[in-house]
Amino acid sequence: MNNKKDILSNLRDAKANLDSMINEIEKDNDFDFEGYYIDMQHIYDHLNTAWNTRKEKEETTRKYTEEDFNKWRKFPKDFDMDT
Repeated sequence: MNNKKDILSNLRDAKANLDSMINEIEKDNDFDFEGYYIDMQHIYDHLNTAWNTRKEKEETTRKYTEEDFNKWRKFPKDFDMDT
């Protein structure tokens, strides 16, 4: 794992967002699907980036391009969800 610092940062951000979303859902009787959708996108961005940058050098993730960002935030192609 070349990029432990950034991976941990993304996983911590995903966890914080997930914890916040769970707390909001538990407290709020009026479920806001639009807000839920946006929150889930944000969580997936962090999880996908944590996975997709695992082999990147820290220098690369510090000086990324918009193309890098868009590539890293996509759902991983190397996950087999059928196992």
